Amino acid sequence: MATRLLHPGVLDEGSRSGLFLSGLRRTGKTTFLRNDLIPALEQQGALVIYVDLWSDTQASPGELVHRAVRQAFTSSLLAKLAGLRQGDVAAMGFKFGFQLETLGQEGGATLAQAFTEVVEQAQADLVLIIDEVQQAVTSEDGNQMLLALKAARDAVNLQPAMPGSFLFIGTGSHRAHVSELTARRNQAFAGAESLPYPVLGRDYVEHVLKRLEAAGMAPLPSLDGAVACFEILGNRPEELRQALRQMHANASSGIEPDQLLPVVANTLRAAAVNLEISKVEQIGSLAMAIFNRVVCADGPARGLFSAEAAAEYATVIGREVQIDEIQPVVKALLADNILMRPSPGRYDVSDPYVKEICRERQSLPPGA
Repeated sequence: MATRLLHPGVLDEGSRSGLFLSGLRRTGKTTFLRNDLIPALEQQGALVIYVDLWSDTQASPGELVHRAVRQAFTSSLLAKLAGLRQGDVAAMGFKFGFQLETLGQEGGATLAQAFTEVVEQAQADLVLIIDEVQQAVTSEDGNQMLLALKAARDAVNLQPAMPGSFLFIGTGSHRAHVSELTARRNQAFAGAESLPYPVLGRDYVEHVLKRLEAAGMAPLPSLDGAVACFEILGNRPEELRQALRQMHANASSGIEPDQLLPVVANTLRAAAVNLEISKVEQIGSLAMAIFNRVVCADGPARGLFSAEAAAEYATVIGREVQIDEIQPVVKALLADNILMRPSPGRYDVSDPYVKEICRERQSLPPGA
């Protein structure tokens, strides 16, 4: 992927418009970015900046990006390229035509200006990776930031004499919302490449079982049984390891591993959702009513603040609900990253895995 991005063939040039990867949370996206892709890009001489929009849900997406860029341009990022000691950027002769601290401020330097100067002086490719990029469209500030990044992309990449390129990679855990960033014509990166993040599968499970066997752990489940449980857990490596630990801890029960492991996997699956629901319950009964309305929607939910919605909430919690009560509760759900707002007036569950399991529970017959 690093070679494809930095040295694209004729059929790969579309990634220069932007690359978006989408996949469920905890399936290995961030691990892949930080442990594999970023080192590979840097090994080929690229300057890489990484930003996680879930690192501070109270800060605006634009502020997080500008903060990361300012920090990168004053830390070891540029020095790393020249093999200099950390922080010795001045020795490379970098002279910005702007005050770095004004980046992102009104009347200050723009991302287009900053990225153009860095690519010109470093004579290298610059890669910006934004994790959980779908959070950017939840606010006007985030949308403006994406437009600024598109302007930076065009400012750098459309100059034929530039010694490098600016590449943008966005990843997200909500596949539908990440896809909208490239499919909807009103989005900044409409037409950019969007790919599903490939989850680990049978070969990974086999690798784990072989390591356990080599470590002397017994008894072990069959490969088919372990793969089935891995899929129950959403192809999430951490959950698989936890399930195998619990299975091993209960080995003295005499239950065969292929019978015990599915029970453990389903228990862990339910526990993950119960943790999210407990966060909602802590906010209050109105929060649960709002959350369930969003869960029941086939896509992003609308009308959370309508009179019809208030009447529905009142029926659920057993008291009258005023419309002005709803907004602070929704804000609390957004702040705790339980809900997200993909566009004005539309709300969805931040983790589609949680929404999927909640919908499964709602479809069960009474007493199931």
